[in-house]
Amino acid sequence: MGLLDRALQVIKASLNGVVNQAEDPERVLNQVMDDMQSHLIQLRQAVAQAIATQKRTERQSLQARTLAQEWYNRAELALKNGEEDLARQALRRRQGYLESAEMMTKQISQQQPMVTQMKANVQELEAKIVQARTQKDMYIARFRSAEAAQRLQELIGGTGAIAAFEQMDDRVQELEARSQALADLAQDPLESQFTRLEDSNRPVDRELAAMKKRLRPGSGEGI
Repeated sequence: MGLLDRALQVIKASLNGVVNQAEDPERVLNQVMDDMQSHLIQLRQAVAQAIATQKRTERQSLQARTLAQEWYNRAELALKNGEEDLARQALRRRQGYLESAEMMTKQISQQQPMVTQMKANVQELEAKIVQARTQKDMYIARFRSAEAAQRLQELIGGTGAIAAFEQMDDRVQELEARSQALADLAQDPLESQFTRLEDSNRPVDRELAAMKKRLRPGSGEGI
């Protein structure tokens, strides 16, 4: 599994956390963006290391071929001077450099597709980060709008501040009812009976007093 595949799996797991966990979406999405940026840095570093290794191998291969040519020239020089054994040794040295150069050339050929794929992975992840950043801002805006709409509906539906006032009103009425009940219980029953009796007889007393005044001798008043 490549570095990009592992990075995308971690990012996918983080996004699933946004859906499955009761967390602050904005904080989680910002964390996902940080993770993606961190994976991008790691991928760029891996690409840079692979390119550096490839260039170093290319230089070593070129150096080996240059040395092979130098030993070939020495073999010719030795042969011209009648030093056949020395020429043979020079050619053996030349062959060793040629084999090293050929091995490094094969290594470069094998590395090239990998480096090309890693570069493509970097570009792909960069594009995903740009897309994710846009989607993150959109999701956060939608979340804030939905949260504000929910709070407004709670206020309109009486589940917010209005409900608190209604609960307070119910509480006040309950306390008033208890206070009245306690006052009623504290009053003397006998006193209450006479109070009611006195209240009910007061109009009659007033009418009786007025009648006596009219009927009093010398008052000059009649019925």
